[in-house]
Amino acid sequence: MTTLFTSDHEWLQIDGDVATIGITDYAQTQLGDVVFVELPKVGRTLKKAEAAAVVESVKAASDVYAPIAGEVLEVNDSVAADPSLVNSDPGKAAWFFKLRIANKSDLDGLMDEAAYKAHTA
Repeated sequence: MTTLFTSDHEWLQIDGDVATIGITDYAQTQLGDVVFVELPKVGRTLKKAEAAAVVESVKAASDVYAPIAGEVLEVNDSVAADPSLVNSDPGKAAWFFKLRIANKSDLDGLMDEAAYKAHTA
């Protein structure tokens, strides 16, 4: 599996033609205590850069954008039921949704971990 990052602080874990997507530790730190997460509907087709989910914290509400185009295969009901997971385990338990990758070339502009660390430094 490969993990990639966007400049908007989303992570993608790529496994074959499926991408699991969440927000980074850096993003949850900027947001503060997360109190609400709205996820996309299963079966929805997302365009690259389309608003896919909403994260609300005590400070602000933020859209989570689809970093690539694809069809929503699964959503993480656990994170909707317990939004604090975003703060406690943003890189694993608090994934938001899984997409079937429509176009592998969408992955070309994304960062690896080293590039993302440099981006947030």
